[in-house]
Amino acid sequence: MFLGFLGTHTPRLDDKGRLVLPAKFREALAPGLVLTKGQDRSIVVWPAGEFAAYAERLNEASRSNPKVQAYARVLFSGAFDEIPDKQGRITVPMPLREYAGLDRDVVVVGKGPTAEIWDADAWAAYLAEQEEAYSGLSEEVLPGI
Repeated sequence: MFLGFLGTHTPRLDDKGRLVLPAKFREALAPGLVLTKGQDRSIVVWPAGEFAAYAERLNEASRSNPKVQAYARVLFSGAFDEIPDKQGRITVPMPLREYAGLDRDVVVVGKGPTAEIWDADAWAAYLAEQEEAYSGLSEEVLPGI
C-alpha cells in the first residue's frame, strides 16, 4: 500500500543535472512524473496521474479570475514531464535548477501526494525556521484533530 511520499533523502545532482530518486519513491514515479516550481523556491515532484488530476481541478477553477490565471500560467509554463531511467534517475531541467538554486547537494522530502526537491542549505534553513512553530500548528491547521 502506497502511503504517499514520506521521509527526507539526500541524493546528489550529478554533472548532467541528474538525480537518483529515493528507492521508496521509484515505483510510484516509474510511469512518469511532472516537475514544477514550488511556491517556496523548491521543485515539486508530482506523479503524472496526480498532476493530471490537479491540472483538471485548476482548469475547472474560475477562468475569469486573474489570480487563478496567473497561477496556472506560472505552474504550466515551468512544468517538465520526465520518465525515470532504469536506475531511477531523472534529469532536473536547468530552468528548475536555477529557480531552486540547486547545485550538487539536494534534499528530497516527502510531502504526501507529492515530493519536493530543495537545495540542502535552503532546506536546512526552512526546517530550522518551521520546526520552532511546528508544535503549535496542528490545532491551527487541523482544528479539533
